[in-house]
Amino acid sequence: MKQMTKSLALIAAASGVVFGVLTPLSASADSRTPALRWTKCEGSGLDPRQRCATVSVPMDYADPDGPKIEIAVSRIRSENPDARRGALLLIPGGPGGDSMNDPSGKGQRLPQKVRDAYDLIGFAPRGMAPSTAVDCGLGHRDLARTTLLPWPSADGSVDATMAAGKRISEACARNGGELIRHISTLNEARDLDRVRAALGERKVSAWGVSYGTYVGAAYLQLFPQRTDRVVLDSNDRPDPVLAERTWLAAFERGAEDNFPEFAKWASAPGNPDRLADTAAEVRPLFLKLAARLDREPIPWPGANPEELNGNVLRQSMLDSFYDPDDYPALAKLVLAAQKGTVPPAPAGPPEAVLQNVTAVGAATICNDVDWPDDPEVYREGVAESRARYPLTGGMPRNAMPCAAWPWEPKEAPVHVTDRGPSNVLMVQNERDVATPLSGALGLREVLGRRAVMVVNDSTGHDAYLDNGTACGDAAVSRFLATGKRPAKDLYCG
Repeated sequence: MKQMTKSLALIAAASGVVFGVLTPLSASADSRTPALRWTKCEGSGLDPRQRCATVSVPMDYADPDGPKIEIAVSRIRSENPDARRGALLLIPGGPGGDSMNDPSGKGQRLPQKVRDAYDLIGFAPRGMAPSTAVDCGLGHRDLARTTLLPWPSADGSVDATMAAGKRISEACARNGGELIRHISTLNEARDLDRVRAALGERKVSAWGVSYGTYVGAAYLQLFPQRTDRVVLDSNDRPDPVLAERTWLAAFERGAEDNFPEFAKWASAPGNPDRLADTAAEVRPLFLKLAARLDREPIPWPGANPEELNGNVLRQSMLDSFYDPDDYPALAKLVLAAQKGTVPPAPAGPPEAVLQNVTAVGAATICNDVDWPDDPEVYREGVAESRARYPLTGGMPRNAMPCAAWPWEPKEAPVHVTDRGPSNVLMVQNERDVATPLSGALGLREVLGRRAVMVVNDSTGHDAYLDNGTACGDAAVSRFLATGKRPAKDLYCG
């Protein structure tokens, strides 16, 4: 891992702190930007201080005077106007996530000094309700997790995956409207700059999580001088050629990084959901059960699909590895399946929400980068993956709906570089199933002098104020509140 030796004085200057004086960052960014009209937000359980508004942006930035769409934003103001520094964008994961409720939710976990320093800003990315929304009108079976993530058939065949991708792509072309062609990471970053201008901020700070680190990196690349303090949490590798294909492949490494932690937990004496006497026994137990379920699925009424098969078990494994608090759910599923039974079907989001999330996710991934349309590419990749990484059964090398997407990407993927202010703090857990450390190191390398990185000796996705460490949380909080980063890359054990 690269070591950084920037002096704190240089870091402070780059972050807008000069001789202890806060550089004012709030300014009228564009006299043509209409003032936002803040109203009460829809929904329950929100902080009464949260307000919502919409920002009008071009559907197609190549045609800025053409049709417009709306981007919904939310805000809770700084809790101490005298200490206010600016606005903190809460950039959600996904693609297919939103942060509309985050000022009332995760934003309230921020330390008081951070809540004093910033207005907390959430938003729904283009295509996500309550912004101008898209929907592909997919059939129920195509909303299953094991269809949306491209699990191959039990024998490794990709034929069913290719057929599903064709159905999904055709439905998106038929039902998604013109907007679905203009949903991409780069356009989300451009939308965020319109939000910045509408807020009247000369610069903005940001806390991007998971896919939000890629959006944050895109913003850093497009608008480097409009960034103040940027936290990138649980980081995607910014491959300038493969983009999201690289993230899908990363599940191979992520599962391998995390399984030993699950195995230790699942073999611990006194664990009511104990699977084995030793950690070494858990992996072969899991693989044997998955293979059995490939051959003999168990009916699972109310689930989608309505059976517990090997791929559903493998997907449940990946889902549980996002947060060690979810280990018991996986262990209970394994214990039930060993007896030939299943627990109650897991509750999912309302179908309308799932349709919206799926459409935005597919559009972003497929519009960001061109995917091969030759099934042989995926057959070879799946076969290699199944042999080397049996936990993930070949899924990470399989075809997303993008293999049949009817449109070519309008732009090349984001190309992140080290050009721009040195104002980025990365935070990353050592064992993260979705955004492995190996990928985060790739982003750290290309950002170069622009970033300092904190690595937590911790397990799970979402590092800051969630699955990280007290040491890592303190470093991020200090940076957001004061602009001070660690003098060099930091390991929090």
